[in-house]
Amino acid sequence: MQIVLASQSPRRQELLGLLKKPFQIRVADIDETIDTACAPYDEVARLSRGKALAIPRDRDELVIAADTIVVCDGKVLGKPHSHEEAKAMLSMLSGRAHQVMTGVTVLLGEQLISHTEVTDVHFRTLSHKEIDAYVESGEPMDKAGAYGIQGGAALFVEGIAGDYYNVVGLPVCRLQQMLKEMAPELF
Repeated sequence: MQIVLASQSPRRQELLGLLKKPFQIRVADIDETIDTACAPYDEVARLSRGKALAIPRDRDELVIAADTIVVCDGKVLGKPHSHEEAKAMLSMLSGRAHQVMTGVTVLLGEQLISHTEVTDVHFRTLSHKEIDAYVESGEPMDKAGAYGIQGGAALFVEGIAGDYYNVVGLPVCRLQQMLKEMAPELF
C-alpha cells in the first residue's frame, strides 16, 4: 500500500517520517478560504478533507492530508500575507492563550476519516522589538498564526496543553491511531 501525503510542507513531511513508513508527496491545489460563518474546528477538518479528495490517486493508495490554523478569541489566524499582518498577529497572541487546530484526513478508497486536533498554547508578553526581529527573520511568513514553535518562536511559548506536534503542523500520535483504524496492516 502506497502512502501519499497531500502537502508540500517540509514540517509535515518531516513529522510523517517519524512513522517510518515510505510515502510520496502530491500537492493538493484547493481554495483554502475559511468560511467565517462556520466553526473553525469544523472548517479546518473540511479543508483537510478537500485536500485529500483533490489529489489524483489510485484506489489502493492511502492519502493523508492536513490543514492547520491558529484561533485567538474566535478569530482565525492563517498565514500572514505581509510583514505588517505578521506583526499584528504576533501582537494579538502576545501575553495570551490561543488554540492551534489541525484538521487531519486519512483516505483509502471510499473510506475517509477526519479529525481535528486542538492544542492550547500560551505566549508570554512580547516586546515590539522581539516581534519586529522575529518578523524580519522571515520565519513567520509561511506559518499559521505567524509563528513556528519549532523555530524562533519557541522563545515566546510559556506553555502548551495538548500535542506539541499538532502545533508544528501534524498531530502524529492521533494520525497513527487513525492509520491503525483505516489500515491496520501497516502496523
